[in-house]
Amino acid sequence: MLKIAIPKGRLFGETIHLFLNKGIIENELREGRKLILNEGGYTFYLVKPSDIPVYVESGVADLGVCGYDVYLERKPDVYRLLDLGIGYCTIAVAGKPESKEKYFNSTHITVATKYSSIAYEFFKGKGIKADIYYLNGSVELAPLVGLAEFILDLVQTGRTLRENGLIVIEEIGKSTAWLIANKDSFRIKNSLVLDFIGKLK
Repeated sequence: MLKIAIPKGRLFGETIHLFLNKGIIENELREGRKLILNEGGYTFYLVKPSDIPVYVESGVADLGVCGYDVYLERKPDVYRLLDLGIGYCTIAVAGKPESKEKYFNSTHITVATKYSSIAYEFFKGKGIKADIYYLNGSVELAPLVGLAEFILDLVQTGRTLRENGLIVIEEIGKSTAWLIANKDSFRIKNSLVLDFIGKLK
């Protein structure tokens, strides 16, 4: 039996909808207090999105549904098998409208983000010295209270930015959800994994 880590929160509904449409599961799974669900001959672990790579890389889960943003940030030693085409977002730098000119003309900036590795690599590649503040949530607050001039975050609709008077200054990448696999599981349970991928395709 395959053990599959699926993300709680924003991506949960899209993942379940995809699995229903592809005939992987027959009954709709609901997000609640129960963290282990059995359906369609699979065991599903409900996991915080940022923890999916940990469960898959360790082998506790054979497969996982992982946002590309999380994959880029964590760089787990797993196989990235299939772009599932759900959970579409952009990874972007945002800030106050009046700070846009400064962003493109500065060699030293301050950035708040929960994606410190992505931010470090991106600004290093641009030759910009960035002081990076790691925050676990509500990063939009940082430019409003003076913690950092800019934020680097996932943007889905842009509504939270607009409601806080911020704009996207530079898009740096796209993110969708990917199917990732534990390397040993891919070898040992190869026929089961390939069957699962076949259903998704």
